[in-house]
Amino acid sequence: MGDNNHGKEVSIANKKIAGYSILSVCYTFVKRISQVMVVYLLGYFGCSSAWLIGPVILSVMREEWKKDKDLRRNVAKAAALCNEKEVILARVDDLPTWVFFPDVERAEWINRILRQVWPNFNHYARDLLKDTIEPAVRDSLAAYKMNGFKFERMILGSIPPRVGGVKVYDRNVSRNEIIMDLDIFYAGDCDISFSIGAIKGGIKDFQIHGMVRVVMKPLIREMPLVGGLQIFFLNNPTIDFNLVGVADLLDMPGLSDILRRIIVETVASMMVLPNKLPITLSENVPARILRSPEPEGVLRVHVVEAKDLMKKDIGVLGKGKSDPYAIITVGAQEYRTQTINNTVAPKWDYWCEAEISSRKRQEVLLEVWDYDPGFPGVQNDDYLGRATLDIASISKKGNADMWVTLEDAKHGMVHLRMTWLKLSSNAADLKAALVETQLLRVTAMSTGLLMIYLDSAKNLPSARATSKPDPCALLSLGKKQETTTVQMRTGDPVWEQGFTFLVNNPQSDTLHIKVIDQKTGQDIGRLSYNLCDLMEKHLMQIEDQPLALKHSGPDSKILLSMQMRILKYEEPKEEDDDDESEKSKETSDNGKGASAPLVAKDSVSGSESPSTPQSHSPLKKQASHDSVASASSISVSKLITSEVASNLDAQPPSIPSVPPPDDDDSELRFRSNAAAKSHGDIGLGRVQLTLRYSTQRQRFIVVIHKVVNLPMPDPSNIPDPYVKLYLLPERSKDSKRKTEAVKDNCNPIYDETFEYLISLGELNSRQLEISVVTKKGFFSSESPIIGQAVINLGELSLHQPVTLWLDLQKEVRREA
Repeated sequence: MGDNNHGKEVSIANKKIAGYSILSVCYTFVKRISQVMVVYLLGYFGCSSAWLIGPVILSVMREEWKKDKDLRRNVAKAAALCNEKEVILARVDDLPTWVFFPDVERAEWINRILRQVWPNFNHYARDLLKDTIEPAVRDSLAAYKMNGFKFERMILGSIPPRVGGVKVYDRNVSRNEIIMDLDIFYAGDCDISFSIGAIKGGIKDFQIHGMVRVVMKPLIREMPLVGGLQIFFLNNPTIDFNLVGVADLLDMPGLSDILRRIIVETVASMMVLPNKLPITLSENVPARILRSPEPEGVLRVHVVEAKDLMKKDIGVLGKGKSDPYAIITVGAQEYRTQTINNTVAPKWDYWCEAEISSRKRQEVLLEVWDYDPGFPGVQNDDYLGRATLDIASISKKGNADMWVTLEDAKHGMVHLRMTWLKLSSNAADLKAALVETQLLRVTAMSTGLLMIYLDSAKNLPSARATSKPDPCALLSLGKKQETTTVQMRTGDPVWEQGFTFLVNNPQSDTLHIKVIDQKTGQDIGRLSYNLCDLMEKHLMQIEDQPLALKHSGPDSKILLSMQMRILKYEEPKEEDDDDESEKSKETSDNGKGASAPLVAKDSVSGSESPSTPQSHSPLKKQASHDSVASASSISVSKLITSEVASNLDAQPPSIPSVPPPDDDDSELRFRSNAAAKSHGDIGLGRVQLTLRYSTQRQRFIVVIHKVVNLPMPDPSNIPDPYVKLYLLPERSKDSKRKTEAVKDNCNPIYDETFEYLISLGELNSRQLEISVVTKKGFFSSESPIIGQAVINLGELSLHQPVTLWLDLQKEVRREA
């Protein structure tokens, strides 16, 4: 009887009216009636029209926002369902340069494996969501007074993740490990439902995209030949999803940001560098090998200032200024500057230090925002732009002082200084590190890095008479605190977790470890360890050392390993890097390298480091005619490739020098003074610029360095020149770029950087038009254009920076 009733319900639900199900028609009818009733009741009770207009505006905004999101999700899902090889080859011009045809075949092979194991992976994912992600999201939502979060149903669907590219490292890799990078993209048909108290909701159209690194180590002599895996994202992945059910009411700009940010932070805390997801494959491999911290160095970042930011605040007389602040993100580490009110040229003078676990392909993300007050946890602030910098290129230079141009913004630049600090096991290097931090005059800077692997504890006392404790360990050093997971009902907890701490002064700092019972909050053991004792150990480290706990049981001990490393600056050396040839193609190359550590000064007054010796610093100002080659035309054979021209976003006062070629038979001819002294073919002057294409960022980058020897027929009417760019054949507003005008100058220096978002395949069919224009010409009968030049971009190889001089012409013949 029950089966018959169930069959009737299903048949009724499946009946359709004009192609729509009965339930769908009924839902739409009730929804429309409710809307009409709300309008009727507002009029009946004489309520203000604002009660009607406000919700209507919000509803329209929400619908438009959802349409845009749905379109992007559907496009991504369609790509995920396509044949992998066709998708990859169709966008070969847009892929990173390390994705070659063999890697396409390898990616297709991996995708076949993923499709086969995906149904079994569903079971593992459900356990991961329930045991790890659910508690973390519940604790984060509790801060917003949203209690009781839990997953009700977790189905990942039938569409597996897709691998879009594979890179296997075979150089500069330990013989005991295999490193592989995977470009992972998931846009599946998952069905996840959850509840927050009485609110029922769900997540559909979940999407995640990012670069995943898989480290297989150690290699062993028994099956499965690999002792374990480390899986992690190099940078924060892009995550998007769609809320359904009652929670769909929150799925609008602002409110849904709370849940989205919590999910991103939870994923970052699990498997975004420096956090790694370890998986043990062999019982004979100690957990410490996979779970111990493995930093390569520390990146010291100085956010000095910004200029020409967009104006987002609206005042009485129109657009006012902004209240900018910057967020620096390195993997899962995030730092924020202070907010400077009412300015588009803030001077932050902010310092931070980030632990770097992998220089290869890890990035520094700088985002600038305009602060607007609003509901806590909701993104009320306006976006002012971002910049991405490759850590590998910075570590290779050792030091960088640069102005970076903000992307996704009409205009704006940020002044950054960065120093790469290596890790030294020599205690004698501490003296130099302390001297350097004193010169910086910034008390928060560090001189050492402490790595801790907390294995376990033994014989802990019970905080409750009736049961064993639920112990967790709280580690603190300076202002930073870390907490282990809670082990339930045991006096011998096994944590097997690694942590790192930046140390201000190892000679005076102390590590504090407190073991507490999570149920009662009572201390059941304490340990204080002076780091000066660790400095006296061999190589400043101890391994698997049992240390007695105070205020605990008579035999209570904690088992840990510690390493101290000193932060040391070294002059950059030539390295045989696995990605050396690729970095020149992929990195953003936004900065100028320097050759000495940063030293604090009046950090907002200029871009040069005062402590950099003039004889070694590539940041010093020098005459350009001593540093560039001559090119009498725009022919490809006379283009100049510069090793240091990759510093594309640096600003005045410096111009990079071009070293002479090593090959005496080179076709490039270097004339020390001819390039700058020449007045051009017809006496209209010359322009110097650098061109380059960044495959990783999909940007065509143009740096206008200077213009020399402009004509001056009337000495009383000196031009006010600026340079204007168009990416032909379009002469649209989107294609136009121009420098600032320099008043009364026939030899202006600009050093301004411009970028175009364009694929390499499309760029090869374009021309770049460079025009030198004077502002004074607009008020005369003559044309304001002093001279022009056109470059056929298809003739150039832009994977390497190309610096050239162009003769200005009065009339330029443009090719179709």
